[in-house]
Amino acid sequence: MNHNRQRLTARVRRVICGLALAATSLVIANVTYASEQGHNVSSGTEESHNSHLEKGKNGGEITRFGETNVELLLVEGSGEPRLRIWVTSRGESVPLDSIAAKGQVSRPNGEVQNLSFVSENGYLQSEQVIAEPHFFTLSVQIMPTSDGKTIIAHLEREEGKIALTDEQVTTAGLSMDTTGPAVVEKTLKFPGEIKFNEDRTAHVVPRLEGVVESVPANLGERVKAGQVLASISSAALADMRSELLAAQKRNVLARTVFNRERKLWQEKISAEQDYLQARAALAETEIALQNIKQKLKTVGASGDASSLSRLELRAPFDGVIIEKHITLGESVREDASVFTLSDLRTVWVEFHIAAKDLQYVQIGKKVKVSSAAFTSTVRGTVSYVGALVGQQTRTATARITLDNPDMAWRPGIFVTVDVVVSERDSAVTVKADAIQTIEGQPVVFIAVPGGFVAQPVKVGAINNDRAEITTGLSTGVNYVAENSFVLKSELGKATAEHSH
Repeated sequence: MNHNRQRLTARVRRVICGLALAATSLVIANVTYASEQGHNVSSGTEESHNSHLEKGKNGGEITRFGETNVELLLVEGSGEPRLRIWVTSRGESVPLDSIAAKGQVSRPNGEVQNLSFVSENGYLQSEQVIAEPHFFTLSVQIMPTSDGKTIIAHLEREEGKIALTDEQVTTAGLSMDTTGPAVVEKTLKFPGEIKFNEDRTAHVVPRLEGVVESVPANLGERVKAGQVLASISSAALADMRSELLAAQKRNVLARTVFNRERKLWQEKISAEQDYLQARAALAETEIALQNIKQKLKTVGASGDASSLSRLELRAPFDGVIIEKHITLGESVREDASVFTLSDLRTVWVEFHIAAKDLQYVQIGKKVKVSSAAFTSTVRGTVSYVGALVGQQTRTATARITLDNPDMAWRPGIFVTVDVVVSERDSAVTVKADAIQTIEGQPVVFIAVPGGFVAQPVKVGAINNDRAEITTGLSTGVNYVAENSFVLKSELGKATAEHSH
């Protein structure tokens, strides 16, 4: 990780020379006594306020506090950058054992690093390494000095800054966002395909032989439940309806005889046996009538006798006609599949799972379905996992029942299924598109005053739209969420120009 960061920093430094956009020098403020500036000196603290720079004999930057000079130097040659401090008063070195110092490094990524110091060969050196990139604001508090005052000096460094105006940001189409918490999902990807929902797909058959009289329904048409798809003239249906008419008439006659015999029997004019025979005859006609009605219902025909032979094929539910095998005047068999109808408001997504992944894919698991044909992603759950592993493929079939109210997910479309294996709350996340790679190191471009800087990060889990940042950023940092490749391109162009 440190090696990658060093490589990234080396490249950024080359970029700085070519761009003339970055501030590569150490910026430290010269100061005057607070009393000379009209500040309250009763607190015993002096702080730097002037931006004039002066080099010290050790190569660092001098900050003057009256007769006390503080020289700060960021030593980078050892590969572990550390801050060194020299303090002199009236031209003489101040004994290190009489000085206490502490510091703090604040970075634009929200990171704050506290510094403590130890005595070395004539100077104080930070115990902590000040890691790359060197874009930070540093404050050092030195106490006490020879006159008993506490001194605070400030140090700023801006390496790798890409300076852009607001107009340039707008022109480049850079979209900003803020780092924050989110639920990050770990997923497994599987290729899949949209299929018809077979529970809502029907093959319409005539159930009786006949000749096609009309076909009002067309291929691809959306139809409603009960809508007439085709009409067939069937001799078998004519026989059944004729039988219905005969059964109805026999039933009417038997009821008339029954009512007469019952009245005569009640008036003791006729024998009870005549009444019982009439009642039995009525029951037989009612059974025969019910039987023929049931036959008509079985073949999907009504009892309408206005056209004895007319058989109407109707849609069993709302859906789309996806197959049509019937034409006007054609003779069709009773078992011919003349229409295939499917309700596309729900579809199946089928995918295959290798044996090693079966432990992760279970009924009820959350999934995300996406396709190269669409920009949107839909969510669902696993509704079926096959109990058998295929002998040839060595995979099991799984299925998702997907709501499809707009009928956009058409059967035959290839999709990618992301099965959510685990979920966890992450404190710091960014949009996945914000992450760029420079010299093999993932970076996020964060906003700094007057421009942007590439911040190395360590990326955790990534889902379709969010990426977890484990190190390198904190919550509340402004970063380039979209079109950050523009900044990466600027770095690349600047490096190429500098190499010439």
